[in-house]
Amino acid sequence: MKKLILIILMIGIVMAGKSPKNNPLLTDFNTPFGVPPFDKIKHEHYLPAFKEAIKIQKAEIKKIVDSKETPTFENTIIPLEMSGERLSIISNIFYNLLSANTDKELQKIAQEVSPMLSRASDEIYLNDELFKKVEYVYNNSSNLNPEDRRLVEVYYKSFIKSGAKLTPKDKDRVKQINEKLSLLSLKFGDNLLAETNNFQLVIENEKDLEGLPDGLKQTAAETAKKKGMTGKWVFTLHNPSIMPFLQYSKNRDLRYKIWAAWSNRGNNKNEYDNNEIITEMVNLRMEKAKIFGYDNWADYKLYDEMAKNHNNVYKLLDQLWQPALNKAKQEADEFQQMINQEGNNFKLAPWDWRYYAEKVRAAKYNFDEEEMKPYFVLENVRDGIFYVMNKLYGVSFKKINNIPVYHPEVMTYEVLDEKGNHLAVLMIDLHPRESKRGGAWMTNYIEQYHKNGKDVRPVIAICGNFTKPTADKPALLTADEVETFFHEFGHAIHGMLSNCKYRSISGTNVPRDFVEFPSQFHENWAFQPEVLKVYAKHYKTGEIIPENLVNKMKKAGTFNQGFATVEYLAASYLDMAYHTQTQQFDKNPMDFEKETLDKLGLIPEIISRYKSTYFNHIWGGDGYSAGYYSYIWSEVLDQDAFSVFKKKGIFDPTTAKSFKENILMKGYTEDPSILYKNFRGQEPTIEPLLEKRGLN
Repeated sequence: MKKLILIILMIGIVMAGKSPKNNPLLTDFNTPFGVPPFDKIKHEHYLPAFKEAIKIQKAEIKKIVDSKETPTFENTIIPLEMSGERLSIISNIFYNLLSANTDKELQKIAQEVSPMLSRASDEIYLNDELFKKVEYVYNNSSNLNPEDRRLVEVYYKSFIKSGAKLTPKDKDRVKQINEKLSLLSLKFGDNLLAETNNFQLVIENEKDLEGLPDGLKQTAAETAKKKGMTGKWVFTLHNPSIMPFLQYSKNRDLRYKIWAAWSNRGNNKNEYDNNEIITEMVNLRMEKAKIFGYDNWADYKLYDEMAKNHNNVYKLLDQLWQPALNKAKQEADEFQQMINQEGNNFKLAPWDWRYYAEKVRAAKYNFDEEEMKPYFVLENVRDGIFYVMNKLYGVSFKKINNIPVYHPEVMTYEVLDEKGNHLAVLMIDLHPRESKRGGAWMTNYIEQYHKNGKDVRPVIAICGNFTKPTADKPALLTADEVETFFHEFGHAIHGMLSNCKYRSISGTNVPRDFVEFPSQFHENWAFQPEVLKVYAKHYKTGEIIPENLVNKMKKAGTFNQGFATVEYLAASYLDMAYHTQTQQFDKNPMDFEKETLDKLGLIPEIISRYKSTYFNHIWGGDGYSAGYYSYIWSEVLDQDAFSVFKKKGIFDPTTAKSFKENILMKGYTEDPSILYKNFRGQEPTIEPLLEKRGLN
């Protein structure tokens, strides 16, 4: 009898995760500000929650389709927009954690869930009866207000781009392709994470640490200790470890060793090799584009972006390539001269570039980036960003400790508007760990929109892989990490200030080559002297960063910009080369990469910022495929926009108010070019970008 009771209890526990009533993902979140109840969500909740949420959305769509009323904005587009609300929230939680705090079990669930979601989306966007209703509203939308009309247009284009006008045979093939691509993208990302985590450079002889900053050595010693290697030093492929190692290590052999591991991720002919995945994805994307009547994937992707087609992308890249390459060649010559002056007889190589860039910078400008780090305490940088956002837009940030978080390192804030009203919840998660993918990003757990007359405010997160604190030092950021922090906060403020009626066009739900505009725009405040005085304080003495050091940094501002621009442009060209293919792609990706970059004349001392097998932007999902150019496209906008602030004052209230109201609050409620002109009063020009990068 006791055994029977135990079995019944066990069944009850298992079923609890599957029951909607007991699944925290399927109920309203009884938490402060409606944040996800991370403390209650378990892995076993995801699959049943996804299945139930898909079922709910199917019923919502069926109700729209079965309606006998003449299609209108109110009875078709609004319920379509509101459908899948729970599914959207669950997806945001799951995929954000898959990036920020993953494990093998989550990765396994993703393999099952991703094709399931692909099928569910296709069932909506390839539904003939539903499309007829959407098309009817689209053809009769001239009397709607601009925001409502924009929503109709976005849905109409989404249906077209998903295949609503295709033949039944082509629709079936597109479904197969979508499902396969979703799995391949996941596999690519999983492989990259494994390759990044699997390598470690273990140093046993202290002489091999020569040239490395004390903070980096201390971090490496602590990493070794955690791995059970006390008395040794461990360096990893995470940015805060490898980048300063390449900048400062005097041991050329070790620089090569860690650089080779980093630059060969996904290309080691092992279980994590990404070459076959790339080949398959290129061909599947090309096939899908042709089904839709496009010559290549790039034109299929770009027709509703600001660029419109691949020719316009190449036009911008080509304007910048030769000036950047010329500058990079000059830099390479300078570095080679120093190598020769030191009595060395080797030729400058990619694993030498960062090391000699630092040495030449120090010689030319008496400036070493390590001089800045003691003044860039992470918490002070964060407060400096808060200061900038308050001065520009009137927002303030209040630390909160009573909400659930997905990891102990996550810091949480309530964001208030200028009147003290709740605006958003912000989560900040900035340090690397093996459960987090590389890079930095902003994301939404809950997006801003209106529901039943109420303004639903967003829950936003910023994730990064910044330098960690050590036993005796706080987290001291590099200048690049400071700039990245401002960048991601630019995305966040875009989401937090959103004031749109509809989720699909709110916040950062804008074209890819416009979304990077607000983020890069806010980078401009990072090193302004009056901003540095607020946050750049020495971690020991509290001394504000000396003016002479700021001046040295400013004088060195365009130093190494040839390299920075060329490595970025090389990756952009590589992305476009893959996605302008029109014939069956059967080349080895690494051979194709070499051919592509050789045609450009890329010098051998520089490699693409992302080599093909770890180019997660374009293979880890569709988002930046044929879209990596968007950073430089947006930089044209951001530098042109910032030129107004440079003329009128970096905190000019009238200009800041205009930027807030015409750009940050508007989402995708109007065409981005119109939004920009509403702020600027004219089309952007490329000259401010060339000046900033020293390419004019």
